[in-house]
Amino acid sequence: MNFLSRMPAWVGHQVAAIRVVIVLTVLVGLAYPLGMTALAQVPGLRHSAQGSQLTGADGRNAGSELIGQSFLDKDGNPIPYYFQTRPSNAGEGYDAAASAAGNLGPESTVDVLGPDGKQSLLTQVCARSKAVGDLEHVDGSRPYCTSDGVGAVLGVFRKDGTTGTATRVVSLDQACPARPFRSSYEGVTVVCAKPGEDYGRAVVTPIRGDAPADPKVPADAVTASASGLDPQISEAYADLQAPRVARERGISEADVHRLIDRYTSGRALGILGEPAVNAVQLNAALDRTHPVKGA
Repeated sequence: MNFLSRMPAWVGHQVAAIRVVIVLTVLVGLAYPLGMTALAQVPGLRHSAQGSQLTGADGRNAGSELIGQSFLDKDGNPIPYYFQTRPSNAGEGYDAAASAAGNLGPESTVDVLGPDGKQSLLTQVCARSKAVGDLEHVDGSRPYCTSDGVGAVLGVFRKDGTTGTATRVVSLDQACPARPFRSSYEGVTVVCAKPGEDYGRAVVTPIRGDAPADPKVPADAVTASASGLDPQISEAYADLQAPRVARERGISEADVHRLIDRYTSGRALGILGEPAVNAVQLNAALDRTHPVKGA
């Protein structure tokens, strides 16, 4: 009869539990992490295991090729000799610790005006499209957007609530003293919106306008990804920016397009999604091969 057999049953249970903890600690807490660390050093895996780090023109770490970056100056304006990435709702932008989407949907068309206001998804899209159009010297207009880059949305007050003749019309996303994008609607003069005033009884009426159905500014230039971290842009957005980048770096567009092709990935599994250009890798390559003097 051994020592354990003479102990009370509850003591034997505790000893067995301690043995299990020791064995699992050695296997899961030591052997497994050490084995994975060793495996990560195998050629072909090491780069990914270390975060897919990018090397800048100065030889220093320039971030990860898997996470987008904002290529803006200290005032928040686009740096003209860089390809711009898509918008990000992750924290202050591309914050891996705050990965998130904007959680706004197609019904988000009316701004909350005033000092503590909030832009609707429609106005965000309109403002971004106008800004990209101005930067690239193309038509930045989009359906349901005003020429000054907000949602083209009217609040129509009607005689019988939601029906009947219009009695008052407000441009909901254009705060006074802005000039309404339309002078009249159904024979009623359109006025600008006053911050803080309640327009809850108005019938929300988006106006399509005369913008082309196929805007010059691609959709990924005006909408954020679900994660807020994507470093990729569409081929269309890269092609739109190529003339500006070539001009600012003093190189030919052909040289820029060769780099675009190098950092373009195809559809997943050959059928899913669309080809995409890794703008972070592309900008790092431009800095290495065609640096900007004084930058």
